[in-house]
Amino acid sequence: MSKAWRWVVIIGLLIGLSACGGLRYSEVSPEANEFRPRTITVFPADAKTFPEAKGPIDSLFAEVLTETGWFDAVTGGEALGRRLATDEPLRLTVAEYLAKVDRLSFSDPVLSGRIGEMTAAEALFLVRVDYWNYTVEKDKKLGKVSLSLWMIEAKTGKFIWKASHTRASDYLIVRPELAGVARSLIREMVDHLPR
Repeated sequence: MSKAWRWVVIIGLLIGLSACGGLRYSEVSPEANEFRPRTITVFPADAKTFPEAKGPIDSLFAEVLTETGWFDAVTGGEALGRRLATDEPLRLTVAEYLAKVDRLSFSDPVLSGRIGEMTAAEALFLVRVDYWNYTVEKDKKLGKVSLSLWMIEAKTGKFIWKASHTRASDYLIVRPELAGVARSLIREMVDHLPR
């Protein structure tokens, strides 16, 4: 092979590799191949450590999932949060379900099925805000957002997809809006959603 062709091949590989991206962590269950939900409910974001992220994350997830056109109906975290404030049976069921997921890492199929029926959803989405802040790393100022997601088949309680990823935007003087960083991150993560 001539030197010119070697360089063409090397440059082609480098361009190809630079286009390859992925999530920091992603796990897809075997059931994902057959699961095509048309309705989805997103739980209010778990943002205990970064409460200022809750509102933006709840609205952004519903917005991005709706934009995809993959679902007939998306109930976002804000809408579900309003309903939880007035619907006691749903609130108690969701609280019990989330307690089991949090303490036991167990998605109770009876509870998830009940939530699916009560919210008319085939899939449930859990969102956790792992990081939402401005920081300095290696002398670079960054606006940084990190999220973890879980998609659950409501009827069976099975985790269909789990993912975690981080996005950072560097700046010199003007801080980037963390909601803008989050929107890019959510779009990237949703692009990896099993379809």
